[in-house]
Amino acid sequence: MNIQTKNKNIINTQTVAGKLVNSLIELGVDSIFGYPGASVLSIYNELSYTNKITHYLVRHEQAAVHAAEGYARTSGKVGVVLVTSGPGFTNTITGIANAYSDSTPLVILAGDVPTTSKQGKIFQNVDILPMTKSCAKKVYTLNQNDDIEHIIEEAFTVANTGVKGPVVIALPRDILESEYKTKSKNIIENDERKKDYSKAIEKLKTLLSDARKPLILVGGGATNASEQITDLVKKYNLPLVSTLMGIGIYPSDDELYMGMIGINGSNAANTILNNCDLLISFGVAFSDRSTCKRANFGSNTKIVSVNLNLISENFELQIKADVKEFIEQFLLVSNEKYTRPNWLNQVIAIKEEFTADDNTSKCLHSSYVLATLSEHTRKYEPIVVTDVGQHQMLTAQFYNFNKPGKFITSGGMGTMGFGLPAAMGAYVANRDNLILNITGDGSFQMNLQELATCREHNIPVKIIIMNNGYLGMVRQMQEKIYNNRYQVEMTNPDFVKIAEAYDLFAIRVTNKDELIPAINKAIAHKGTAIVDIKIDSFEEI
Repeated sequence: MNIQTKNKNIINTQTVAGKLVNSLIELGVDSIFGYPGASVLSIYNELSYTNKITHYLVRHEQAAVHAAEGYARTSGKVGVVLVTSGPGFTNTITGIANAYSDSTPLVILAGDVPTTSKQGKIFQNVDILPMTKSCAKKVYTLNQNDDIEHIIEEAFTVANTGVKGPVVIALPRDILESEYKTKSKNIIENDERKKDYSKAIEKLKTLLSDARKPLILVGGGATNASEQITDLVKKYNLPLVSTLMGIGIYPSDDELYMGMIGINGSNAANTILNNCDLLISFGVAFSDRSTCKRANFGSNTKIVSVNLNLISENFELQIKADVKEFIEQFLLVSNEKYTRPNWLNQVIAIKEEFTADDNTSKCLHSSYVLATLSEHTRKYEPIVVTDVGQHQMLTAQFYNFNKPGKFITSGGMGTMGFGLPAAMGAYVANRDNLILNITGDGSFQMNLQELATCREHNIPVKIIIMNNGYLGMVRQMQEKIYNNRYQVEMTNPDFVKIAEAYDLFAIRVTNKDELIPAINKAIAHKGTAIVDIKIDSFEEI
């Protein structure tokens, strides 16, 4: 028998669970977000023998996945989740779907009932494969013939290459507790050769030469190409807009950035988009939130798409490529002048027309709060994590993001409750950064139990609650479409008292004069802090 002590920092590789933990260590995993249960206690036992991986005990499994998302999106690493069988796993589904929609690399280690107990009604038995088929990049079910080391290695590779996404591994309890035996390894072939995009580059050069009003559009698939996109924009003086997920890839406070497009985008960005004759998109999925009426999108515009996925046969040019790699090749061979001074003057005039500011109201509006917060925290270059709703879209419009990975939000799924746990994960990956969680009163209550996780691990997230007493985005739609028939007025608890119950700092803001002092106190506080801001209940975006 292999006898160990914690001091020796040795994992029991005689069991599959031990080999699993060793494999995670060898892959550089330093953090796991999870919630234990009977089917995965063998893994937790092995984790107790190492100080190389920190386990963060969340208070709900959905929060574990969102925390892993925040970790992954701000670190460039794969986020890791560990949960038990049955409801432990089913509680992760929303998070997995969210990660799949936003192409976030995760590995979810999901406990499962023993393989010998699959017949009849078994306690905490669910069929993991069909449940996750539509919302995971790949799903593995570990069996006796598999080598856990190979499965883990392959899962991490799949999650973090190509179009990234969540990978689920179902881990039956009896296999985890069984003796580990090495098995033959399946070789994953990776074609690392650089692709030649010369033909596509020549076509793009011709389109740019013929265009009078070219415009660049960046999306979340271009996050790794911020430097290259900036070089392209500056070299040719091209105006640029972004999707929600593309915010921060190009500096928001640069004069060539025109704003976010889409249903909740800025008037300036949408107007400029409607006036361009060539739209060059980098890493854009063209979701309905960006395109509004998809069938009519770009009907008078030639569209070029550079993306790892092919989007539409109706586009003028589709280039299946990594955005960074393609732009690097384009810049090497393109020396033509594409500047259009008349077009540039026109778009700058449109931008100025729509950015008139009115702060004369005595009411606290989200736009004022966010613009003030942006200016006041600029020196910290914080990572800002939002929830979903009016505050999310107003953050996208009024907060300046000048680097990629500084704006973390739920785009494809629009998951309320994403913000706080994702902010926790962002802090775990970036301990020297100020982390702001901008949330609404509705979203915050979806996962506020994670205040306990923040308290236990001393996670100094600063939570800014836009408290309007409504589900604001839904109320706005009910006003415009359903003749003001509301079901969204909220009787909220006292968030300051809730913070006190968790032994955390909180402060309430009811007017403009209190805003900056409250922000300063929250930032100065060493631990988790809540700023509860009473805003106009009927503000619209």
